[in-house]
Amino acid sequence: MPVCLMVATGIGYGAADRFLQNKALLVIILDIDEIQGNKAVNDMKSRYGPNKAVFYKCDVTKDLEVIWDKLIATYNIDVLVNNAGIADEKDPKRLIDINLTALIQFSLKFMDQYRKDKLEDGGTIVNLSSIYGTFTDPYLPVYQATKFGVTAFTKSLGNQGNFKRTGVRVLALCPGLTKTKLTEVLKTWDDNLNEEYAELLNNSPWQTVDKVSDAVIEIFEKAESGSGWVIDGGKPIREVEKF
Repeated sequence: MPVCLMVATGIGYGAADRFLQNKALLVIILDIDEIQGNKAVNDMKSRYGPNKAVFYKCDVTKDLEVIWDKLIATYNIDVLVNNAGIADEKDPKRLIDINLTALIQFSLKFMDQYRKDKLEDGGTIVNLSSIYGTFTDPYLPVYQATKFGVTAFTKSLGNQGNFKRTGVRVLALCPGLTKTKLTEVLKTWDDNLNEEYAELLNNSPWQTVDKVSDAVIEIFEKAESGSGWVIDGGKPIREVEKF
């Protein structure tokens, strides 16, 4: 079971590790950071074996066509985990390009490549959304827009009719506040709100990457196509209501 993930740190690294623990044949890590990508792959090779991880440098906003051709020429990918993301409200175009547009484009490439009605074997797409794709507040409007987009895209592409025809299952995981590089410095769209938002974050429950990584495996093992799942505060996952 080859698994392709994006981002060599945080949830991406944790999910790759969990897939290898669960007997994945190979993890393929895509990341724009070549140093971190090679470091992650070398670490996984040292623990799981020399043929268990590979790295490709990739800017998800620019390199889709080139990297996808390389991947499908070499591997038969069973699982795509779309987990690239940023939270820079001051650069809305880049935020949308990475969090939503790239996720959509990679998902559609995977769907077109592996759908059963084209005589392929199907597969699974896991999209990393956010708890911010299930409700709104005044602090991160562009980020929230991208995550609502991810949850809606997952529900539509993963519709049971699409799944029955294509054999490609599409799932969303919606983590709450998680201790990653992305959340080290969260700034709102309006600097006047930063202090208020910082106080909210300080009083909110946080969870570890390990909890979210476990949740990726849990929904991979049991979830129906088109479903979305929240993991918040390290508590057991729950399906998104009215998703």
